[in-house]
Amino acid sequence: MLRYVALAALMLLGIAPLAAQTQSSRSAAELMDAVMWAREPIGGPFALIDHTGKPRTAADFQGKLLLVYFGFTYCPDVCPTDLQNIGLALDKLGAAGNAVQPLFITVDPERDTAAHLADYVPMFHPRLIGLTGDATAIQKAADAYRVYYTKVPLKDGDYTVDHSAFIYVMGREGQYLGFLPPGTTPERIAEALRPKLAAE
Repeated sequence: MLRYVALAALMLLGIAPLAAQTQSSRSAAELMDAVMWAREPIGGPFALIDHTGKPRTAADFQGKLLLVYFGFTYCPDVCPTDLQNIGLALDKLGAAGNAVQPLFITVDPERDTAAHLADYVPMFHPRLIGLTGDATAIQKAADAYRVYYTKVPLKDGDYTVDHSAFIYVMGREGQYLGFLPPGTTPERIAEALRPKLAAE
């Protein structure tokens, strides 16, 4: 039953269970299972570069609730929809939303340079921070959050990236508080954050 649910979730996110050679260190089904059923710790240290070119680590965001989202700027639909929803949710929270820091971590560092992210992230929210780095740094961050991603060649010689698309909610001390699935509405994101803001 659990395997069926995990595979159904993969299909919902547009990820085929037998995708091309993965860039994640583990299989899509295994990582999805770890997140959906909280079987493993989620989150951890990272060392990346933000969209202004500034080095960033997880320690820089201590003291704020985090919404952490992995994706890529050439994503045609899921990523921009989720990022827009995150931005709208922060606006709905009003002044309380200032205690929430949204992070967008690319899974396509080859194309998503700091300069490219600088043009992309302001479209969704002025406080959204885009993070990139070399392939090794990205993989370490993705592994910490149990993110699946794989580079998939296209017929025209270009490529896309299949990836899981959870919104991770992290506490002020870096502790994992839960996740929201792709497509979560701004209203639902704000509703999920309000009690965490009150309790923190």
